Amino acid sequence: MTARVLVVDDVIQNVKLLEAKLASEYFDVLTAMNGEDALEIIDKEHPDIVLLDVMMPGMDGFEVCRRIRSNVKSAHIPVIMVTALDQLKDRVAGLEAGADDFLTKPVLDLPLFARVRSLARLKVLMDELRMRETTSQDFGLSIGSDLNRNISLTGAKILLVEDYSRVVERINRYMEDLATVDVDKAESGEISTPNLENYDLFIISLGLGETDGLRLCSQLRSSELTRRIPILVLVDEGDSDQLIRAMDLGATDYITRPIDKNELQARVKSQIRQNRYANRLRENMQKSVEMAMTDAVTGLYNRHFLSTHLDNLMSRENDSRKKVSLLMMDLDKFKLVNDTYGHAAGDEVLHEFARRISNDIRNIDLAARYGGEEFVIVMPETNLEYAHFVAERLRRSIGDMPFEISCSEKPITVTVSIGIAIAGDDNSTSNKLLAAADSALYQAKERGRNQVCS
Repeated sequence: MTARVLVVDDVIQNVKLLEAKLASEYFDVLTAMNGEDALEIIDKEHPDIVLLDVMMPGMDGFEVCRRIRSNVKSAHIPVIMVTALDQLKDRVAGLEAGADDFLTKPVLDLPLFARVRSLARLKVLMDELRMRETTSQDFGLSIGSDLNRNISLTGAKILLVEDYSRVVERINRYMEDLATVDVDKAESGEISTPNLENYDLFIISLGLGETDGLRLCSQLRSSELTRRIPILVLVDEGDSDQLIRAMDLGATDYITRPIDKNELQARVKSQIRQNRYANRLRENMQKSVEMAMTDAVTGLYNRHFLSTHLDNLMSRENDSRKKVSLLMMDLDKFKLVNDTYGHAAGDEVLHEFARRISNDIRNIDLAARYGGEEFVIVMPETNLEYAHFVAERLRRSIGDMPFEISCSEKPITVTVSIGIAIAGDDNSTSNKLLAAADSALYQAKERGRNQVCS
Protein backbone atom coordinates (compact mmCIF):
# COMPACT_ATOMS: atom_id res chain seq x y z
CA MET A 1 0.00 0.00 0.00
CA THR A 2 1.43 3.39 -0.97
CA ALA A 3 1.02 6.60 1.01
CA ARG A 4 2.02 10.28 0.98
CA VAL A 5 4.66 10.80 3.67
CA LEU A 6 5.80 14.21 4.90
CA VAL A 7 9.42 14.16 6.16
CA VAL A 8 10.26 17.03 8.53
CA ASP A 9 13.89 17.62 9.57
CA ASP A 10 16.14 20.67 9.74
CA VAL A 11 19.18 18.70 8.46
CA ILE A 12 19.07 18.37 4.67
CA GLN A 13 21.11 15.13 4.69
CA ASN A 14 18.55 13.46 6.96
CA VAL A 15 15.71 14.64 4.74
CA LYS A 16 17.37 13.32 1.59
CA LEU A 17 18.19 9.96 3.22
CA LEU A 18 14.65 9.35 4.43
CA GLU A 19 13.23 10.60 1.13
CA ALA A 20 15.40 8.11 -0.81
CA LYS A 21 14.51 5.20 1.50
CA LEU A 22 10.77 5.84 1.30
CA ALA A 23 10.79 6.50 -2.44
CA SER A 24 12.54 3.14 -2.97
CA GLU A 25 9.47 1.51 -1.38
CA TYR A 26 7.14 3.51 -3.68
CA PHE A 27 5.91 6.02 -1.11
CA ASP A 28 5.19 9.57 -2.30
CA VAL A 29 7.38 11.92 -0.27
CA LEU A 30 6.90 15.56 0.72
CA THR A 31 9.59 17.43 2.69
CA ALA A 32 9.86 20.37 5.11
CA MET A 33 12.86 21.87 6.92
CA ASN A 34 11.07 23.39 9.93
CA GLY A 35 7.86 23.20 11.95
CA GLU A 36 6.15 26.21 10.41
CA ASP A 37 6.61 24.92 6.86
CA ALA A 38 5.47 21.46 7.96
CA LEU A 39 2.18 22.80 9.35
CA GLU A 40 1.58 24.79 6.17
CA ILE A 41 2.20 21.72 3.98
CA ILE A 42 -0.09 19.60 6.16
CA ASP A 43 -2.85 22.20 5.81
CA LYS A 44 -2.51 22.35 2.00
CA GLU A 45 -1.39 18.85 0.95
CA HIS A 46 -3.04 16.56 3.57
CA PRO A 47 -0.30 13.89 3.78
CA ASP A 48 -1.14 10.40 5.00
CA ILE A 49 1.73 10.18 7.52
CA VAL A 50 4.17 12.66 9.07
CA LEU A 51 7.78 11.66 9.92
CA LEU A 52 8.72 14.41 12.37
CA ASP A 53 12.16 15.23 13.78
CA VAL A 54 12.13 16.22 17.46
CA MET A 55 15.19 18.48 17.73
CA MET A 56 14.58 21.48 15.47
CA PRO A 57 15.34 25.18 16.03
CA GLY A 58 12.36 27.39 16.77
CA MET A 59 9.36 25.09 17.01
CA ASP A 60 10.45 21.60 18.10
CA GLY A 61 8.78 18.36 17.07
CA PHE A 62 6.74 18.05 20.26
CA GLU A 63 5.08 21.42 19.64
CA VAL A 64 4.47 20.61 15.96
CA CYS A 65 2.82 17.34 16.99
CA ARG A 66 0.60 19.10 19.54
CA ARG A 67 -0.51 21.59 16.88
CA ILE A 68 -1.27 18.78 14.43
CA ARG A 69 -3.42 17.11 17.06
CA SER A 70 -5.22 20.33 18.07
CA ASN A 71 -6.34 21.06 14.48
CA VAL A 72 -9.52 19.19 13.58
CA LYS A 73 -8.39 19.00 9.94
CA SER A 74 -5.15 17.18 10.80
CA ALA A 75 -5.86 15.47 14.13
CA HIS A 76 -6.37 12.10 12.43
CA ILE A 77 -3.01 12.08 10.55
CA PRO A 78 -0.55 9.52 12.01
CA VAL A 79 2.71 11.02 13.31
CA ILE A 80 6.00 9.17 13.76
CA MET A 81 8.55 11.18 15.75
CA VAL A 82 12.24 10.69 14.89
CA THR A 83 15.20 11.74 17.06
CA ALA A 84 18.86 11.05 17.74
CA LEU A 85 18.04 10.78 21.44
CA ASP A 86 17.35 7.32 22.82
CA GLN A 87 15.82 8.28 26.14
CA LEU A 88 12.58 6.78 27.43
CA LYS A 89 11.45 10.19 28.67
CA ASP A 90 11.67 11.53 25.11
CA ARG A 91 9.62 8.62 23.75
CA VAL A 92 6.99 9.16 26.42
CA ALA A 93 6.95 12.92 25.78
CA GLY A 94 6.39 12.25 22.06
CA LEU A 95 3.59 9.78 22.67
CA GLU A 96 1.91 12.12 25.16
CA ALA A 97 2.15 14.93 22.60
CA GLY A 98 0.03 12.73 20.33
CA ALA A 99 2.60 10.82 18.28
CA ASP A 100 1.69 7.34 17.11
CA ASP A 101 5.25 6.04 17.27
CA PHE A 102 8.80 7.07 18.06
CA LEU A 103 11.90 5.99 16.11
CA THR A 104 15.55 6.58 16.98
CA LYS A 105 18.25 7.69 14.53
CA PRO A 106 19.83 6.13 12.64
CA VAL A 107 16.45 4.85 11.47
CA LEU A 108 16.61 1.20 10.40
CA ASP A 109 14.86 0.38 7.14
CA LEU A 110 12.70 -2.56 8.23
CA PRO A 111 11.14 -0.98 11.35
CA LEU A 112 10.58 2.26 9.40
CA PHE A 113 8.79 0.55 6.50
CA ALA A 114 6.76 -1.67 8.85
CA ARG A 115 5.53 1.30 10.89
CA VAL A 116 4.71 3.42 7.85
CA ARG A 117 2.75 0.58 6.21
CA SER A 118 0.88 -0.21 9.42
CA LEU A 119 -0.09 3.42 9.96
CA ALA A 120 -1.01 3.79 6.28
CA ARG A 121 -3.50 0.92 6.68
CA LEU A 122 -4.96 2.64 9.75
CA LYS A 123 -5.18 5.96 7.88
CA VAL A 124 -7.11 4.37 4.99
CA LEU A 125 -9.67 2.94 7.40
CA MET A 126 -10.00 6.20 9.34
CA ASP A 127 -10.37 8.21 6.14
CA GLU A 128 -13.12 5.91 4.90
CA LEU A 129 -15.01 6.17 8.21
CA ARG A 130 -14.62 9.96 8.24
CA MET A 131 -15.78 10.11 4.61
CA ARG A 132 -18.96 8.26 5.55
CA GLU A 133 -19.38 10.63 8.49
CA THR A 134 -19.21 13.55 6.04
CA THR A 135 -21.74 11.82 3.80
CA SER A 136 -24.11 11.50 6.75
CA GLN A 137 -23.76 15.20 7.52
CA ASP A 138 -24.47 16.02 3.86
CA PHE A 139 -27.84 14.35 4.41
CA GLY A 140 -28.50 16.89 7.15
CA LEU A 141 -28.12 14.33 9.94
CA SER A 142 -26.50 15.67 13.10
CA ILE A 143 -25.20 12.82 15.22
CA GLY A 144 -23.80 14.46 18.25
CA SER A 145 -20.54 15.37 19.83
CA ASP A 146 -17.34 16.57 18.23
CA LEU A 147 -15.29 13.61 17.09
CA ASN A 148 -11.65 14.04 18.05
CA ARG A 149 -8.99 12.19 19.97
CA ASN A 150 -10.21 13.37 23.39
CA ILE A 151 -11.78 9.99 24.05
CA SER A 152 -12.51 8.68 27.55
CA LEU A 153 -10.55 5.59 28.61
CA THR A 154 -13.00 4.70 31.39
CA GLY A 155 -13.72 0.99 31.72
CA ALA A 156 -10.92 -0.09 29.38
CA LYS A 157 -10.30 -3.84 29.13
CA ILE A 158 -7.03 -5.46 28.05
CA LEU A 159 -6.28 -9.10 27.33
CA LEU A 160 -2.64 -9.93 28.08
CA VAL A 161 -1.31 -13.09 26.45
CA GLU A 162 1.82 -13.93 28.45
CA ASP A 163 3.06 -17.05 30.26
CA TYR A 164 5.89 -15.50 32.29
CA SER A 165 4.47 -14.70 35.73
CA ARG A 166 6.91 -11.88 36.57
CA VAL A 167 5.99 -10.00 33.39
CA VAL A 168 2.28 -10.56 34.11
CA GLU A 169 2.68 -9.13 37.62
CA ARG A 170 4.62 -6.14 36.33
CA ILE A 171 2.12 -5.27 33.59
CA ASN A 172 -0.80 -5.70 35.99
CA ARG A 173 0.90 -3.26 38.35
CA TYR A 174 1.58 -0.76 35.56
CA MET A 175 -2.03 -0.91 34.34
CA GLU A 176 -3.87 -0.92 37.68
CA ASP A 177 -5.08 2.70 37.38
CA LEU A 178 -5.65 2.57 33.63
CA ALA A 179 -7.48 -0.63 32.64
CA THR A 180 -8.71 -4.03 33.74
CA VAL A 181 -6.23 -6.71 32.63
CA ASP A 182 -7.23 -10.32 32.01
CA VAL A 183 -4.47 -12.87 31.42
CA ASP A 184 -4.42 -15.81 29.01
CA LYS A 185 -1.32 -18.04 28.97
CA ALA A 186 -2.37 -19.74 25.72
CA GLU A 187 -0.99 -23.00 27.10
CA SER A 188 -3.01 -25.09 24.65
CA GLY A 189 -1.62 -23.12 21.71
CA GLU A 190 -4.82 -21.09 21.44
CA ILE A 191 -6.38 -18.13 23.22
CA SER A 192 -9.07 -19.65 25.44
CA THR A 193 -10.58 -16.44 26.86
CA PRO A 194 -14.24 -16.03 25.75
CA ASN A 195 -15.92 -12.90 24.36
CA LEU A 196 -12.75 -11.49 22.80
CA GLU A 197 -14.77 -8.83 20.98
CA ASN A 198 -15.32 -7.03 24.31
CA TYR A 199 -11.67 -6.03 24.74
CA ASP A 200 -10.16 -2.65 23.85
CA LEU A 201 -6.63 -3.98 23.32
CA PHE A 202 -4.67 -7.22 23.04
CA ILE A 203 -1.11 -7.31 24.41
CA ILE A 204 0.67 -10.39 23.05
CA SER A 205 4.12 -11.61 24.01
CA LEU A 206 6.25 -12.86 21.12
CA GLY A 207 8.36 -14.81 23.61
CA LEU A 208 5.78 -17.37 24.75
CA GLY A 209 7.30 -20.65 25.87
CA GLU A 210 5.06 -23.15 24.08
CA THR A 211 2.98 -21.03 21.70
CA ASP A 212 3.76 -18.98 18.61
CA GLY A 213 2.69 -15.42 19.39
CA LEU A 214 2.79 -14.49 15.71
CA ARG A 215 0.22 -17.16 14.91
CA LEU A 216 -2.06 -15.74 17.63
CA CYS A 217 -1.76 -12.30 16.02
CA SER A 218 -2.72 -13.81 12.68
CA GLN A 219 -5.73 -15.60 14.15
CA LEU A 220 -7.01 -12.44 15.84
CA ARG A 221 -6.70 -10.52 12.59
CA SER A 222 -8.50 -13.27 10.66
CA SER A 223 -11.56 -13.34 12.91
CA GLU A 224 -14.49 -11.05 12.12
CA LEU A 225 -15.00 -10.46 15.86
CA THR A 226 -11.46 -9.25 16.61
CA ARG A 227 -9.97 -7.96 13.35
CA ARG A 228 -10.55 -4.31 14.32
CA ILE A 229 -9.16 -4.51 17.87
CA PRO A 230 -5.58 -3.19 18.18
CA ILE A 231 -2.70 -5.52 19.02
CA LEU A 232 0.39 -4.39 20.93
CA VAL A 233 3.22 -6.95 20.86
CA LEU A 234 5.99 -7.44 23.41
CA VAL A 235 9.28 -8.05 21.59
CA ASP A 236 12.89 -8.47 22.70
CA GLU A 237 15.11 -5.49 21.91
CA GLY A 238 16.97 -6.00 18.64
CA ASP A 239 14.67 -8.78 17.39
CA SER A 240 13.80 -7.03 14.12
CA ASP A 241 12.64 -10.20 12.35
CA GLN A 242 9.89 -10.90 14.91
CA LEU A 243 8.90 -7.25 14.93
CA ILE A 244 8.58 -6.96 11.15
CA ARG A 245 6.58 -10.18 10.86
CA ALA A 246 4.23 -9.03 13.64
CA MET A 247 3.58 -5.69 11.93
CA ASP A 248 2.98 -7.41 8.59
CA LEU A 249 0.46 -9.70 10.28
CA GLY A 250 -1.51 -6.73 11.56
CA ALA A 251 -0.04 -5.77 14.94
CA THR A 252 -0.67 -2.06 15.44
CA ASP A 253 2.11 -1.24 17.90
CA TYR A 254 5.00 -2.78 19.81
CA ILE A 255 7.11 -2.25 22.92
CA THR A 256 10.56 -3.70 23.53
CA ARG A 257 11.80 -5.43 26.65
CA PRO A 258 12.68 -4.39 29.33
CA ILE A 259 9.29 -2.71 29.57
CA ASP A 260 9.21 0.86 30.84
CA LYS A 261 6.08 1.75 32.81
CA ASN A 262 5.60 5.24 31.33
CA GLU A 263 6.14 4.11 27.75
CA LEU A 264 3.76 1.17 28.14
CA GLN A 265 1.08 3.41 29.63
CA ALA A 266 1.49 5.98 26.84
CA ARG A 267 1.28 3.33 24.08
CA VAL A 268 -1.71 1.61 25.67
CA LYS A 269 -3.55 4.93 26.00
CA SER A 270 -2.82 5.76 22.36
CA GLN A 271 -4.05 2.39 21.06
CA ILE A 272 -7.23 2.35 23.15
CA ARG A 273 -7.98 5.96 22.23
CA GLN A 274 -7.59 5.24 18.50
CA ASN A 275 -9.76 2.14 18.77
CA ARG A 276 -12.53 3.95 20.62
CA TYR A 277 -12.34 6.85 18.17
CA ALA A 278 -12.84 4.43 15.26
CA ASN A 279 -15.64 2.67 17.13
CA ARG A 280 -17.39 5.98 17.79
CA LEU A 281 -17.18 6.84 14.10
CA ARG A 282 -18.72 3.46 13.24
CA GLU A 283 -21.46 3.83 15.85
CA ASN A 284 -22.38 7.33 14.73
CA MET A 285 -22.34 6.24 11.13
CA GLN A 286 -24.61 3.33 12.03
CA LYS A 287 -27.04 5.65 13.78
CA SER A 288 -27.30 7.83 10.71
CA VAL A 289 -27.66 4.80 8.48
CA GLU A 290 -30.51 3.45 10.57
CA MET A 291 -32.23 6.82 10.39
CA ALA A 292 -32.32 7.37 6.65
CA MET A 293 -29.84 5.56 4.50
CA THR A 294 -30.45 1.84 4.43
CA ASP A 295 -32.55 -0.30 2.19
CA ALA A 296 -35.32 -1.91 4.25
CA VAL A 297 -35.13 -5.33 2.55
CA THR A 298 -31.37 -5.92 2.41
CA GLY A 299 -30.00 -3.72 5.19
CA LEU A 300 -27.42 -2.30 2.74
CA TYR A 301 -26.97 1.38 1.93
CA ASN A 302 -29.63 2.76 -0.39
CA ARG A 303 -29.13 4.51 -3.72
CA HIS A 304 -29.42 7.99 -2.23
CA PHE A 305 -26.58 7.36 0.20
CA LEU A 306 -24.49 5.66 -2.49
CA SER A 307 -24.81 8.67 -4.81
CA THR A 308 -23.79 11.14 -2.12
CA HIS A 309 -20.91 9.00 -0.89
CA LEU A 310 -19.61 8.36 -4.41
CA ASP A 311 -19.78 12.09 -5.19
CA ASN A 312 -17.62 12.75 -2.13
CA LEU A 313 -15.19 9.99 -3.02
CA MET A 314 -14.84 11.18 -6.62
CA SER A 315 -14.56 14.89 -5.82
CA ARG A 316 -11.51 16.76 -7.08
CA GLU A 317 -10.46 17.42 -3.48
CA ASN A 318 -9.92 13.69 -2.89
CA ASP A 319 -6.41 12.73 -4.00
CA SER A 320 -7.34 9.02 -4.07
CA ARG A 321 -10.29 9.36 -6.46
CA LYS A 322 -8.41 7.68 -9.33
CA LYS A 323 -7.91 4.56 -7.21
CA VAL A 324 -11.64 3.81 -6.94
CA SER A 325 -13.13 0.65 -8.46
CA LEU A 326 -16.84 -0.01 -8.81
CA LEU A 327 -18.75 -3.28 -9.23
CA MET A 328 -22.31 -3.20 -10.58
CA MET A 329 -24.20 -6.46 -10.00
CA ASP A 330 -27.53 -7.75 -11.28
CA LEU A 331 -29.31 -10.95 -10.25
CA ASP A 332 -29.99 -12.96 -13.40
CA LYS A 333 -33.65 -13.53 -14.34
CA PHE A 334 -34.81 -12.40 -10.92
CA LYS A 335 -38.32 -11.74 -12.18
CA LEU A 336 -38.78 -15.51 -12.47
CA VAL A 337 -38.16 -15.87 -8.73
CA ASN A 338 -40.89 -13.34 -7.92
CA ASP A 339 -43.29 -14.80 -10.49
CA THR A 340 -42.71 -18.41 -9.39
CA TYR A 341 -42.42 -18.11 -5.60
CA GLY A 342 -43.87 -14.68 -4.80
CA HIS A 343 -42.40 -11.35 -3.73
CA ALA A 344 -41.84 -12.50 -0.14
CA ALA A 345 -39.51 -15.22 -1.44
CA GLY A 346 -37.84 -12.65 -3.66
CA ASP A 347 -37.16 -10.51 -0.61
CA GLU A 348 -35.61 -13.53 1.14
CA VAL A 349 -33.25 -14.00 -1.81
CA LEU A 350 -32.31 -10.32 -1.83
CA HIS A 351 -31.62 -10.38 1.90
CA GLU A 352 -29.39 -13.48 1.63
CA PHE A 353 -27.66 -12.05 -1.42
CA ALA A 354 -26.81 -8.89 0.55
CA ARG A 355 -25.48 -10.98 3.44
CA ARG A 356 -23.15 -12.94 1.17
CA ILE A 357 -21.67 -9.92 -0.58
CA SER A 358 -21.22 -8.12 2.77
CA ASN A 359 -19.21 -11.08 4.07
CA ASP A 360 -16.98 -11.10 0.98
CA ILE A 361 -15.80 -7.47 0.91
CA ARG A 362 -13.34 -5.43 2.99
CA ASN A 363 -14.16 -3.02 5.81
CA ILE A 364 -13.32 -0.04 3.59
CA ASP A 365 -15.62 -1.17 0.75
CA LEU A 366 -19.23 0.01 0.55
CA ALA A 367 -22.13 -2.13 -0.70
CA ALA A 368 -25.45 -0.58 -1.72
CA ARG A 369 -28.73 -1.61 -3.33
CA TYR A 370 -28.92 0.43 -6.52
CA GLY A 371 -32.50 -0.50 -7.36
CA GLY A 372 -34.61 -3.63 -7.86
CA GLU A 373 -32.16 -6.51 -8.16
CA GLU A 374 -29.16 -4.28 -8.97
CA PHE A 375 -26.37 -3.71 -6.44
CA VAL A 376 -23.19 -1.64 -6.39
CA ILE A 377 -19.94 -2.11 -4.49
CA VAL A 378 -17.58 0.87 -4.17
CA MET A 379 -13.96 -0.16 -3.56
CA PRO A 380 -11.42 2.57 -2.64
CA GLU A 381 -7.67 2.01 -3.10
CA THR A 382 -8.29 -0.83 -5.58
CA ASN A 383 -6.86 -1.71 -9.00
CA LEU A 384 -8.55 -3.65 -11.82
CA GLU A 385 -6.83 -6.95 -11.00
CA TYR A 386 -8.05 -7.00 -7.39
CA ALA A 387 -11.52 -5.77 -8.34
CA HIS A 388 -11.82 -8.63 -10.85
CA PHE A 389 -10.64 -11.12 -8.21
CA VAL A 390 -13.32 -9.93 -5.77
CA ALA A 391 -16.00 -9.93 -8.48
CA GLU A 392 -15.24 -13.55 -9.41
CA ARG A 393 -15.29 -14.55 -5.75
CA LEU A 394 -18.68 -12.89 -5.33
CA ARG A 395 -20.03 -14.52 -8.48
CA ARG A 396 -19.03 -17.96 -7.21
CA SER A 397 -20.37 -17.36 -3.70
CA ILE A 398 -23.79 -16.61 -5.22
CA GLY A 399 -23.98 -19.20 -7.99
CA ASP A 400 -22.30 -22.15 -6.29
CA MET A 401 -24.56 -22.29 -3.23
CA PRO A 402 -28.34 -22.45 -3.81
CA PHE A 403 -30.63 -20.16 -1.81
CA GLU A 404 -33.02 -21.58 0.75
CA ILE A 405 -36.47 -19.93 0.84
CA SER A 406 -39.29 -20.64 3.26
CA CYS A 407 -41.93 -21.47 0.64
CA SER A 408 -39.90 -24.17 -1.15
CA GLU A 409 -38.55 -27.45 0.17
CA LYS A 410 -35.72 -27.37 -2.35
CA PRO A 411 -33.15 -24.55 -2.47
CA ILE A 412 -33.20 -22.49 -5.66
CA THR A 413 -30.23 -21.59 -7.83
CA VAL A 414 -29.49 -17.89 -8.31
CA THR A 415 -26.69 -16.39 -10.42
CA VAL A 416 -25.33 -12.89 -10.80
CA SER A 417 -23.75 -10.87 -13.61
CA ILE A 418 -21.13 -8.27 -12.68
CA GLY A 419 -19.67 -5.25 -14.48
CA ILE A 420 -16.45 -3.56 -13.34
CA ALA A 421 -15.32 0.03 -13.90
CA ILE A 422 -12.16 1.79 -12.74
CA ALA A 423 -11.94 5.54 -12.11
CA GLY A 424 -9.62 7.42 -14.45
CA ASP A 425 -9.48 10.13 -17.07
CA ASP A 426 -12.49 8.66 -18.90
CA ASN A 427 -14.37 7.91 -15.67
CA SER A 428 -13.57 11.07 -13.73
CA THR A 429 -16.99 11.62 -12.10
CA SER A 430 -19.38 9.42 -10.18
CA ASN A 431 -21.93 9.46 -13.02
CA LYS A 432 -19.33 8.43 -15.60
CA LEU A 433 -18.03 5.67 -13.34
CA LEU A 434 -21.54 4.30 -12.78
CA ALA A 435 -22.26 4.47 -16.51
CA ALA A 436 -19.06 2.56 -17.31
CA ALA A 437 -19.91 -0.15 -14.79
CA ASP A 438 -23.44 -0.37 -16.18
CA SER A 439 -22.04 -0.80 -19.69
CA ALA A 440 -19.76 -3.60 -18.48
CA LEU A 441 -22.73 -5.25 -16.75
CA TYR A 442 -24.70 -5.07 -20.00
CA GLN A 443 -21.85 -6.92 -21.72
CA ALA A 444 -21.94 -9.63 -19.06
CA LYS A 445 -25.69 -10.05 -19.64
CA GLU A 446 -25.24 -10.15 -23.42
CA ARG A 447 -22.56 -12.82 -23.18
CA GLY A 448 -24.82 -15.27 -21.38
CA ARG A 449 -25.09 -14.00 -17.78
CA ASN A 450 -23.35 -15.42 -14.67
CA GLN A 451 -20.03 -13.82 -15.58
CA VAL A 452 -17.82 -10.82 -14.97
CA CYS A 453 -16.94 -8.15 -17.55
CA SER A 454 -14.80 -5.02 -17.19
